[in-house]
Parts: sequence; C-alpha cells; structure tokens
Amino acid sequence: MEYSVCINALFPGLPAGEAIDRVRAAGLKAWECWGWWELDVEAALRAQQAHGIRMAALCTRFVPLNDPAKRTAYLCGLQETLAVANRLHCPTIISQVGQEQPLLSRAEQTQSIIDGLRECVPLLQSAGVTLVIEPLNTLIDHPGTFLARSDEAFAIVRQVNSPHVKVLFDIYHQQITEGNLIPNLTRNAAWIGHVHIAGHPGRHEPFGCNEIHYPSVLGALKQAGYSGAVGLEYHPRMDAAESLKRLQEEIPL
Repeated sequence: MEYSVCINALFPGLPAGEAIDRVRAAGLKAWECWGWWELDVEAALRAQQAHGIRMAALCTRFVPLNDPAKRTAYLCGLQETLAVANRLHCPTIISQVGQEQPLLSRAEQTQSIIDGLRECVPLLQSAGVTLVIEPLNTLIDHPGTFLARSDEAFAIVRQVNSPHVKVLFDIYHQQITEGNLIPNLTRNAAWIGHVHIAGHPGRHEPFGCNEIHYPSVLGALKQAGYSGAVGLEYHPRMDAAESLKRLQEEIPL
C-alpha cells in the first residue's frame, strides 16, 4: 500500500503543478484529485514527470448512474475521463452513483447502476483502467445520496463481476454509516479498488483526536491482501506539510 494525496483536500486552491510539488516535498509519491475538468492537465503531467510521481485516481463526470435516462451522458463523461486518465497514466477512476431518484424504486435504481457499469466494462478493459463506485455517508456530508452502505456497493460490483469495476471504500464515510470497519474491509478486500481515509469526527487528520484507530484498520486491510493506494482525503487543521509529515510517522504503511 502507499499513500496518495488528494490535492483538493490538502492543498485547496493551489494550481495542480504547485500542489504536486508539495506532495513530493512531503516525501510522498502519489496524488489524486476530484474533478479533472478543473485541472491544468498539462501542468500536472509536467509536475508528475519532473518528480517521478504517479497519479492514483481522479473522478469522472458527476452524472447519475442510478437514472437510466442519463446513461448516454454518463458514458460520454466516462469516455472524456478515460482520455484524461490515459494522458496522466492514472489507473483508477472514481464514480459516485447519484442522488436518490424519487420516481424510481430502489430496485430500479440499483439495476440501473448494474446495467450502466456493465456497459462501462468494454471501455474500461480497452483502457486498462478500474472504475470504483463510492458509497457516501448521508448523515453529515451527502444527504440524499443513493448509495451509502458498503454491503450494497459490494453486492453491485459482484453482480457486474469484472476486475475493472470495484468499490472505493472511504473509511471515514463508512465509520459514520455502518462502523464494523475491519470485518467489512477484510472480507471484501478483493473487491476494493481504492481507499480513502480521514479522521472522525470532523474529517480532519486521521491521527490524534480521532475515533478510528487507523494503524489497526489499515494493518488488517493490508493483511487481507489489499496493496493499492490509500487516498488522503482530509482537511488538515495544521499546516498541510506538517500534517503529512506527522501522518507518515504515526501511521506508516
């Protein structure tokens, strides 16, 4: 496993090239971002090449997968995103599934997600990229989102049944939604394509005053066979460089 710094969370407002400079200065070798459409892709690529740093993940367009009427728009957004991922040599694309659709049942929305992901598979296979769907907490950060629980997310990707479609397990979100972190992570490790961490409460540093004991949780996940990126998607209370230094000391991977 290795840490990947979400530049939007740790270095908000900084141009991509400068943010990547700071990631490398902190001794880390992977980064990620939210919307690539707000990114200077060429500047990011130059910074990657200059520092020998890799991109771990980026988001696709925020088009709902749980609405079959938006399927064409979702696939068009994915094709755009795959082109950017190819340019930046990024192996993982993050997808949210959308807000609750009041005119559709949960079964209909779930089936729409499964069908949509199945349509994505040939594109993902051709690009050699993994798409990860992310369950989000509805209590604090994302009220009204359709997919909140990890068990529902894992059931969806198992039905799609492709190595190119997995789950982003955000440990912060799932602590709020369901707890039981280590069993939920370890029994599903083969279907986890990316991980995010942050402290709770507050979505700040994953060390210090924090109810999640990340050394234990990440240690169990590693023991279960997960070897991918651990995205740092938190809002630091201290200087970001100092926060990243402390994190590597307190939670070494």
